[in-house]
Amino acid sequence: MFGSVPKLLWEKVAPADEDNRIQLRINPLLIRLGGKNILVETGMWDRGGETFEQMYALERDETVFRGLAEVGVDVDDIDLVINTHLHFDHCGRNTNLMGEPTFPNARYVVQKQELHDATHTHERSRAAYVPESFLPVLDAGLFDLVDGETQLLAGLSVLPVPGHNLGQQAVVLESEGQTLVYCADLMPTLAHAPYAYIMGFDLYPVLTLETRKKYLPVWHEQGAVICTPHDPRTPFARLVEGKRGGFRLEEVK
Repeated sequence: MFGSVPKLLWEKVAPADEDNRIQLRINPLLIRLGGKNILVETGMWDRGGETFEQMYALERDETVFRGLAEVGVDVDDIDLVINTHLHFDHCGRNTNLMGEPTFPNARYVVQKQELHDATHTHERSRAAYVPESFLPVLDAGLFDLVDGETQLLAGLSVLPVPGHNLGQQAVVLESEGQTLVYCADLMPTLAHAPYAYIMGFDLYPVLTLETRKKYLPVWHEQGAVICTPHDPRTPFARLVEGKRGGFRLEEVK
C-alpha cells in the first residue's frame, strides 16, 4: 500500500498486523443535490468466493445498502452512480446477485479511458477488474462516458486524476463557497497524503506524483474537505502543510 516507502516509516501512520496487512475500509459517498441522489462508488465485490474473501481478509460489517437505508434511500432511488474507476473494490456492487445493474434507474458515470482499459486488460491490470461488476451495466446501455473534466450538475463535476490508472477520476462538489473532493485512489487513506507515499498497485507511480503535485496545493488553498475511499476511521479531512514540504491530512472535527 506504500510502494517503495520503507515499512519503518509507513507503519508509524498505518500499523500493520503480523502478515504486514493494514486496515482499510470501502467508503461510498451519497450526495443529494438538485433533487437527485448521487452515489459515489458502490462498494466491494461480493461474489468472489471463499478464496477471494480470505485473500483480502474481508470483514463485511457494513454494506452500501444498509447505509442508504439508514437515510431512507433505496436502490431504485439512486439517479446517478459515479465510479471513480472500475476496480472491484470500487464498483463491486454495480451489479446484483442476479448479474443485473443494481441501481436500475441510475446512469453510471465513468471516464471513457477507464471503460476502455477495463475491457482491454493486460497482465499488470487484469486482477483489479471483475467484468461481471461492470459489463452488465455496459450491456444495459446505462454508462454515461465522459472524457476529461466534466460538469455533471450545477456544482458537481468529475476531474481526471491519473496515476493509479489512466482513467481514474475524482468527484468535486462545490456548494455555498465550500468544496468537497472525493479523491479516489490518488490518496486512498489519510496516511497517503505525503507525496512519496504512493501505492505499489499504481500502474503509473510517477504520474500519481505529478497529479498530486498539481492538485493537492489547489485543494489546500481552497480548504477543501477531502473524502478518501479507504481510510478505516476518518471519512472527512483537510490538507495541512507537512513539516518537510508537501501535505498531510487531518480529520475534520
